[in-house]
Amino acid sequence: MDLKKRFLLANAITVIIPVIITILITLAALFIDSKITTANFSLENYQKLLELKYDLAEGLDGVLPNPQIIEDKGFQTALQGKLAAIRGEVIILKDEQVIFSSRHFSKIDIAKCLDSAQRPSGKELLTFGDLSYTPELITLSFADGAKGQIILLAPIDWSQRDVARFLMIMAVTFLLSFLLTNFIVSRQYSKMIVTPLHNLQQAAAEISKGNLDYQIAEEGDREILALCRDLELMRLKLKESIYTQLKYEDNRKMLVSSISHDLKTPVTTIKGYVEGIMDGVAQTPEKITKYLQTIYLKAGQIDRMIDDLLLYAKLDLNQLPFDFAQTDIAAYVEEFLKQCEADLEYNQVNLTFVNTLPKPCFVQIDQDRMRRVLTNILDNCLKYMNKDYREIKVLLRETRPSITLEIRDNGSGMRKEDIPYIFDRFFRADVSRGTTKGSGLGLAIAKQIVEGHQGRIWAIAHEAEGTSIIISLPKYGGGIT
Repeated sequence: MDLKKRFLLANAITVIIPVIITILITLAALFIDSKITTANFSLENYQKLLELKYDLAEGLDGVLPNPQIIEDKGFQTALQGKLAAIRGEVIILKDEQVIFSSRHFSKIDIAKCLDSAQRPSGKELLTFGDLSYTPELITLSFADGAKGQIILLAPIDWSQRDVARFLMIMAVTFLLSFLLTNFIVSRQYSKMIVTPLHNLQQAAAEISKGNLDYQIAEEGDREILALCRDLELMRLKLKESIYTQLKYEDNRKMLVSSISHDLKTPVTTIKGYVEGIMDGVAQTPEKITKYLQTIYLKAGQIDRMIDDLLLYAKLDLNQLPFDFAQTDIAAYVEEFLKQCEADLEYNQVNLTFVNTLPKPCFVQIDQDRMRRVLTNILDNCLKYMNKDYREIKVLLRETRPSITLEIRDNGSGMRKEDIPYIFDRFFRADVSRGTTKGSGLGLAIAKQIVEGHQGRIWAIAHEAEGTSIIISLPKYGGGIT
């Protein structure tokens, strides 16, 4: 539920529930009062009371044109009967002398009635016996010139007394129920609105302190729920950003450490050979030439390290464009392996190429970049060749959506726990790093290039029997752009 609907509902509840409670309690009070008192509270009797008062007024209107009739015993009896129906009383005076009275009234009582009825500020409530009365005075003149007065004593009936009482009950009940409903609704709102906002405030305080692990619960109404969700997403993004920043910082430190380590050996070698030439250790032209060739090789090694770093940085930032071309993969791999035969023979490695493709299959590749991938994989294979019989197998096969190229060596192999990390930059399976040369970026560069071709690259460890590096490339038409 959104906040707008909840506010409307709360306002409606604040009014409707007190009204319902007030009606129920008033009806219950009326029912209980009717059971414990002698008064009849039915609507029918109330209507009868009004009719009797109306009849009495009509009767009095008939008296005024013919005042002598009030001295008639029959009229007096009829008037007394009508008043008795509502427990009323009547006093008829002629020249201040009582000519008829429905009950005994003393002169003091009559004087009180006249005084109360004639007060301009309002009638005084008079009590006779167990009832209270409101006096009404009608004056008239008799035929003989005498002055007449009719005092009507209307009892304060149940309707007037109880309406005031029940109005008070209704007012008090409505006020109490209104306050109680407001308290309950406010407390409920504190759970649905104030509590989530307080939790958000606490979460914001924790995040501002750097505690990005403090989760923001999604709670409350629709708007607050959306706010919680957005803030939680912001927290996750911020945490990811900081994690990435820390990771980049670690990588930077690792980069500095790796470059320092990898450059130290060739630089030390170059420095040593230069000092040998300068100190005259190389006295013959043949020895000087040998020293210079070594210096040249080590400088080339440093140059390749720098090229690897620059290439990886460009690939990592997606700043290196690919020049894709439709290529027959079998012909491409076969040509590449022919170019590598001399180097493989020099390292005494037996090469086997197995092509299981039933027909020519084409892929979209950047031939120069893919050559770099295959070169890096072969170099990685040669680094871990420590057996007398060295062999590299290249297998080319087809699946329905892709072409798979597997390069398998029979070297020392890798531990299975190292396999998930061999494509990370600067990772090496040998912890000491002392026996294996290279920048540690070869397989990381290969992964970046293969993924740039919308392909996949992974490794399988055969333990002491070697390692397989597998590349999967989509067939031509697979959507590379």
